[in-house]
Amino acid sequence: MLVLSSPRAVFVALRDEGDAADRSEPVLLIVLLAGIAFVLSTSTAAHLMDPEGGNYDATLVAVWVFLAGSLYGGIAYWLLGGVLQGVSVALGSQGSYRRSRHVLAFSSVPVGLSLLLWLLELALWGSALFHQGGADAGAGGKVFDALSVGFLAWSVCLLVIGVRSVHGWTWGRAVAASVAPVALAAIVLVV
Repeated sequence: MLVLSSPRAVFVALRDEGDAADRSEPVLLIVLLAGIAFVLSTSTAAHLMDPEGGNYDATLVAVWVFLAGSLYGGIAYWLLGGVLQGVSVALGSQGSYRRSRHVLAFSSVPVGLSLLLWLLELALWGSALFHQGGADAGAGGKVFDALSVGFLAWSVCLLVIGVRSVHGWTWGRAVAASVAPVALAAIVLVV
């Protein structure tokens, strides 16, 4: 949670590769939570309880969300971390692939934190979240969508701060390194 209040200190600490093993469990948790938040935002999740969408019950939805979220989070961690590493090396980084993945993971904390919005939405609308045209389809749903975009923007800002802090780069160079993984993630999100 320190990455939310003192991001620069957290990212500067990532320069020390000696304690990378100590970060593995927090990184795993962040990756899983961010992946779960991602799959909950997909159109597939919005139709899971529709008769033509699979007609899942609440237990099956929970299992699907965990498994699909874990899969997507893991793939994003390795793939986007690789893209970040490739671009960073092209821009002069001498850091490791693991460090790039950890920068990406810690910058994803707000996306994982956005699951709190889902808890609130579940309290307000229950299973309507997983039905087409449910009670969440109105203005209230749009407010939560806007808040989710805010959490996503927060993560992008943290990524730029992280790249800048861990490498000691200028803002422009950090933005340049961050563009490719963000663009790839946006393409996946849109598709």
